Amino acid sequence: MSAAAVPAPPLALIAAGGTGGHMFPAQALAERLLAGGWRVTLSTDDRGARYAGGFPDAVTRQIVRSGTTARGGLAGKLAAPFRIAAGIGRALSDLRRDRPAAVVGFGGYPTIPAMVAALALRIPRMIHEQNGVMGRVNRLFAGRVQRVACGTWPTDLPHGVQGVHVGNPVRDAVLQRAASPYVAPDDSALTLLVIGGSQGARVLSDTVPAAVAALPDELRARLRVSHQARTEDADRVQRAYQAAGVSADVQPFFADLPDRLAACQLVVSRAGASSIADITVIGRPAILIPYAAATGDHQSANARALADAGAAVVLPESVLDAASLARDLNAILADPDRARRMAAASLSLGRPDAAARLFDLVTEFSA
Repeated sequence: MSAAAVPAPPLALIAAGGTGGHMFPAQALAERLLAGGWRVTLSTDDRGARYAGGFPDAVTRQIVRSGTTARGGLAGKLAAPFRIAAGIGRALSDLRRDRPAAVVGFGGYPTIPAMVAALALRIPRMIHEQNGVMGRVNRLFAGRVQRVACGTWPTDLPHGVQGVHVGNPVRDAVLQRAASPYVAPDDSALTLLVIGGSQGARVLSDTVPAAVAALPDELRARLRVSHQARTEDADRVQRAYQAAGVSADVQPFFADLPDRLAACQLVVSRAGASSIADITVIGRPAILIPYAAATGDHQSANARALADAGAAVVLPESVLDAASLARDLNAILADPDRARRMAAASLSLGRPDAAARLFDLVTEFSA
C-alpha cells in the first residue's frame, strides 16, 4: 500500500510596495514564516524588486504590473489603471494555480493586484500598516481584511476598523545587533550615521555636510561619517565632507546598515517607520527630520513617541538649516550623559518581537 501523500506546507503571499519602508518589514515576516515551516511568495513591482535582494533565496518572487495616479505625469496617470488591471489579472491566475493560506499586504500601489485577487477569491487576508497615519492603499483595504496590524501606536485608522499593535518587524540582520552595547561619545573617534530613506534624502545631502563643517574643530577632527545619499548626489556630498576635513563613506545604500547603526554614536535620519524600528531595536540616539511631503505627515506622527521619550530630537524641515542641525549635533555629541540617556530611551521603545507577533497573527487568522 502506498504511503499517504504529505501535504505541502502552507503558502503565504506577501505583497509589498516599492520602497524600503514597505519591503524591509515584509522581509522580516518572510524570514519568520520560512522559519515556521511556511512557503513564501513575494508580490511586488520592478521598483520593489530592487529592495528584494535581502529576502531569503527560498522566497519566490512575482513581479506584477502596477502603477500610481499620484505621480508620473499625465501619461503615467492615465496608464496606471490599465497597468493595475493587468496586474490583477496576473494575480488572479497565480492565486488560482497555487492558492495561499494567507495574503499579507504591506502597502503601496504594487499591493493592489494581490489584495484585489485575494478579496475576489475569498482568501484570508491581512494588512500591516507601518506608520502612524495609514497609507492610501492600506486605507482602501482596511475594512476588507480579517486583521489590521499596526507598527506605530496609535495609528489613525478608518472609522470602525480595529487595529492590533504588533510593532514594525525588523530583519534578522537587525535582530542580530539588537540591544548592542552603546559606546557614548568621549574623547576618542566619533561615528555619525546619516540615513535618508528611499525618498526625499536630498535635503540631508544639502544640510548635513554643512552642519558638520560648522562643528567645533576639536569635535570635527574626531568625526567619521557614514552618509546614505542618492547616486546623483554622492560625489558632491563626498566633496563637501572632504572640504570640511571629515572622513566620510558616502553610498546610495548600505548593505551592512545594522552594523553601522550598532557602531555609531548618533543617527541623523528621516522618520520612516522602518528606520525608526531599526534605530530603537538596536537603541541609538537620533536626530529625526520628518519628510515634509509624506502622506498625511505620517513621519511626524512616527517621530512623536521618540521625541516624547527623550530618545530623539525632531527637526521639522520648516526650521531645518545647517546652523540648527550643527547646534543639535554638538549638543548630543559633546554630552556623553545625555547621549546615554537618549540611547536607553530609544532601546526602551524597540519591539524586537514584532515579527513574531505578526507571524502569530498570520497563523491565527489563516487557520
